[in-house]
Amino acid sequence: MADRDETPHKRLGRRETPEQRFDRNWTELLQELRVAQTGVQILFAFLLTLPFDQRFAGVSQGQKAAYIATLLCTAVATLCLIAPVSHHRILFRRGRKRELVAISSNLAGIGLVFLWLSIVGAVFLVFDVVLGPAWAVAVGGAFAVAFIAVWYLLPALKR
Repeated sequence: MADRDETPHKRLGRRETPEQRFDRNWTELLQELRVAQTGVQILFAFLLTLPFDQRFAGVSQGQKAAYIATLLCTAVATLCLIAPVSHHRILFRRGRKRELVAISSNLAGIGLVFLWLSIVGAVFLVFDVVLGPAWAVAVGGAFAVAFIAVWYLLPALKR
């Protein structure tokens, strides 16, 4: 019969209760979200100011469509990456840390997907306005592949 101390969390070197593990997971998730939230907020602020620039009136319909798509992706990223704060406020002291960690982790994952789409969209838009569509497609495509490789494939391979 297996020793009671051979639970999975103890075999991995951590001697913590499930509650302690959820507290640690929550703290780690908040640290990750702080980095992503700052980036998405800066990008969102930048995108929100663009239509009020005089030069924006001269962009093509395709560039306007790219702008709107990028703005919407950034809004969704902002929604998902900041939502855990609201969830925590509502669920605070209700003994629901397990659920809070699970839903917040899912929201963070969705938010990161939309954040990389936003960054690629913003890079695409800038290159399109400054250098033209061929450059925009090349650089935007390269960044899309780079984000997928670095943010998703590399950690999946290390798993």
